[in-house]
Amino acid sequence: MATKALAPTYHDVEISTKLGDATVHYIEAGDKSKPVLLLLMGFPSSSTHYRDFIPLMADQYHVLAPDFPGFGLTKVQGDFVYSFDNLATVISAWLEKMGVTSYASYIFDYGSPIGFRLALEKPSAVKAIITQNGNAYDEGFGQDFWAPIFNLWDTENSQEARDIVRDSVLTQATTTYQYYMGVPDADKHLVDPEQPIRDYLQNVAGKENQEHQLDLFYDYRNNKAAYPKWHKYLEESQVAVLAVWGKGDPAFIAPGAEVYKQHAKNAEVHLLDAGHFALETVRWEIAALCKKFLEKIDF
Repeated sequence: MATKALAPTYHDVEISTKLGDATVHYIEAGDKSKPVLLLLMGFPSSSTHYRDFIPLMADQYHVLAPDFPGFGLTKVQGDFVYSFDNLATVISAWLEKMGVTSYASYIFDYGSPIGFRLALEKPSAVKAIITQNGNAYDEGFGQDFWAPIFNLWDTENSQEARDIVRDSVLTQATTTYQYYMGVPDADKHLVDPEQPIRDYLQNVAGKENQEHQLDLFYDYRNNKAAYPKWHKYLEESQVAVLAVWGKGDPAFIAPGAEVYKQHAKNAEVHLLDAGHFALETVRWEIAALCKKFLEKIDF
């Protein structure tokens, strides 16, 4: 297949939900007749995080990567309430509009709570889960990184706690830190230094963005509370699971990968010498692992 056929293409589609109208921006590549690989993005990035990974997968799959509300170029109404339930509602409506009824999901960071909500809504649609630093267990929380956010939960969203998170997490320095922490020195030159700058300016900087992100940080406690439901889904469905984890990630640490085996009995786990944004430095290895895994389950 020609290289151009594997290149990411960029689209916007209007949808209607119970929350109001929205315009979902997404990246697409590959033959539409092939199985769908759904790439779900993470904080503080957007679908552009997958920009170099998509061509590595598009020769065998119809690849789709949406921006969530509050990230990238997806647009929602001004009264939209930023919660993970509502983000999932928008992405679910987008999947319906796109006519996607069956897919393998690649869940990264915030993509995990969205992906599991979609799976609980329509279990039969999900043929496999690839979790790349996509947490679903208490064991996966990096305590130091999450400390100010745990404090936000403990103080019930107090203004003081919001300000602490704003000053310690919602900064350019922390955004850049997430890209480089845990990356071997020999691989740091593979990280695009402009990417954390773009992420910060587009998704984090400015009062409106920061209020949306703080609302999501506070709502993340509801993801933690939902973990037992996610575990039950994994156990009852025995959906095929591949965990590929950047083991240097300070936010979602390596034990969060291994523990998937508790409920997905045949889960395949690979700990890679990379950080949170593992695709920046080991995307070729991850693509090879994903293809081998999906071929093994005849997807």
